[in-house]
This record gives sequence, structure tokens and C-alpha cells, in this order.
Amino acid sequence: MLGAHGILGWIIIGGLAGAIAKALMPGRDPGGCIITIILGIAGAVVAGYLGQALHIYRPGEAVGFIAAIIGAFIILFIYRLIAGRRRL
Repeated sequence: MLGAHGILGWIIIGGLAGAIAKALMPGRDPGGCIITIILGIAGAVVAGYLGQALHIYRPGEAVGFIAAIIGAFIILFIYRLIAGRRRL
């Protein structure tokens, strides 16, 4: 079970990971900077849950920063694919 400390850590790391993922994947985002940061948080959460499922992290441990960036990058990529199709 995750405590508030673990979730807060994921939010902070995720916000930073979202900003780094945006820098690594430049271009126009359909949702702007705030959406990119939210996607970064989602990437950190996904990376954290995946890491726990694969027994890389234990419950309550902070997600790895590299894993959060990778998760944010993947979610941002998928978001751009989906949002780009809606514009057409």
C-alpha cells in the first residue's frame, strides 16, 4: 500500500520527468506545458507500479528517476499519437 509520502514523491519526480521528457521530445504538444507535466506524473506512477510489479521497487520506495523519465516519454509519445489523429 502506498502512503502519502510515496505518492507525493511520484508527483514531484513525475513533474521533473515530464519537463525532461518534453525537452527530449521537442515539438508542439496539443495540451501545452501543464498537460506535459501531468503526463510526466502519470509516467512516474506507471513506472512505479511496473517497478513494484516486477519487484524492482518495494511498496513505499520512490520510483527511479530514469524510469520516471522513460515512463513520461512513452506516455507523451502515445498522447501525441492520439491527439495528433484527433486534429485531422
